[in-house]
Amino acid sequence: MTMETVWAGPEHTDGALGEGVIGYDVEAPDGSVGTVIRLSPVPGFDHLVIDAGVWKFGRSVVVPAGMVTGVDDAARVIRVGCTKDQIKDAPRFERDQDTGDLFYLRQLGAYYEALSAGQG
Repeated sequence: MTMETVWAGPEHTDGALGEGVIGYDVEAPDGSVGTVIRLSPVPGFDHLVIDAGVWKFGRSVVVPAGMVTGVDDAARVIRVGCTKDQIKDAPRFERDQDTGDLFYLRQLGAYYEALSAGQG
């Protein structure tokens, strides 16, 4: 996976991960991650902001759209290809942080790019 593909989401029923997925549950291979609360406002950096709830101490987490492996509209579930621990270990996102912070997005992209290369 390259830095560009980290941010490229899968095709969805609308052609992309659109506003319709807000409120969907997010599932990692090892369990629930949380609920989508918003999407990226930054062109070229598609990502999900997820309310991770209790397992992340009330924090939100950010997962690049390229980590999405599937969307089940009937069940209102988005599946991601990284584990909960990998998401927890990603560069920390603060709930009030601007998701348009390019420095943060580049750090996050590098982290997930390394994961996909087997270095994470």
